[in-house]
Amino acid sequence: MSLRVPVGEQDHVQGNADAKYTLVEYGDYQCPHCAHAHPIVKRVQKHFGKKLRYVFRNFPLAQIHPEAEPAAESAEYAGAKGKFWEMHDALFENQEQLGEALYRDLAQELELSPKELLAAVEGQGFFDRVKSDFDGGVRSGVNGTPTFFINGKRHDGSFEYNDLVAAIETAL
Repeated sequence: MSLRVPVGEQDHVQGNADAKYTLVEYGDYQCPHCAHAHPIVKRVQKHFGKKLRYVFRNFPLAQIHPEAEPAAESAEYAGAKGKFWEMHDALFENQEQLGEALYRDLAQELELSPKELLAAVEGQGFFDRVKSDFDGGVRSGVNGTPTFFINGKRHDGSFEYNDLVAAIETAL
């Protein structure tokens, strides 16, 4: 399977646009496997440095993870204020506490308006943005989380550190 939606201006990206490797993750903030993958991805980013561009896209499995959609909208709200990655990391690092109280606390920590964030989540102000990621994932064959694409090709192997590094190194 290939990535159907190319990386573009709509994406949340860490790393150089002209990096040798691009790792795209479709993730769910309430998914325990995504939380397990989060520190692994951080290590992989450190390992490759400027040779890796990392992209995170929302893929909330709302039927089984009721906080996945509100968490994704919280991250998108923060992203609209220039703090996507700080919220992204904090949501995964506090996955056990996902909910309105956590979103409010994280907004406060990130010097964002808790009231505005909660209103945006309640009113589904970022629903279309999250759904756009989700729909692109479906078109790319994503059916679970986390799903990784390396240089546009779906990675169906393990996402443990050594396996992910080896897959990226053989991607070209």
